[in-house]
Amino acid sequence: MASRECEMKLKTHLKIDNSLSGKVICLEENYAKVVLKTTNIMSVDDEGLVHGGFCFCAADFAAMAAVNDPFVVLAKSDVKFLSPLKSGESVEFEAKVIKNDGRKQSVEVCGKSGEKEVFYGLFYTVILKKHVLL
Repeated sequence: MASRECEMKLKTHLKIDNSLSGKVICLEENYAKVVLKTTNIMSVDDEGLVHGGFCFCAADFAAMAAVNDPFVVLAKSDVKFLSPLKSGESVEFEAKVIKNDGRKQSVEVCGKSGEKEVFYGLFYTVILKKHVLL
């Protein structure tokens, strides 16, 4: 997708730890691409199997970035882990808003490591009027 200009400014999840949740490498209206570089601290065993929670976290971050509102929160998700990850692999998550009902938005997220599909999910988000903790 070299034609994407990816020049929007991120407005949400500004304090997230990119080493654990991935980094936004492309952002435009209703679209985000996040890359997660897996490391040994994400492993659950001596073989280097990466815990799925890190994959989910990066996919969720991609979905939030695609909506890109300071007050977006996740309401629910339906996800599939399609293939295991080994420490050292990178995963690219592409998130696209597929349904926009104003404050409620649905986001499709696909994760690939090279040509290998590793993750698919639908994330259902809500944009609140103020911060969820206020």
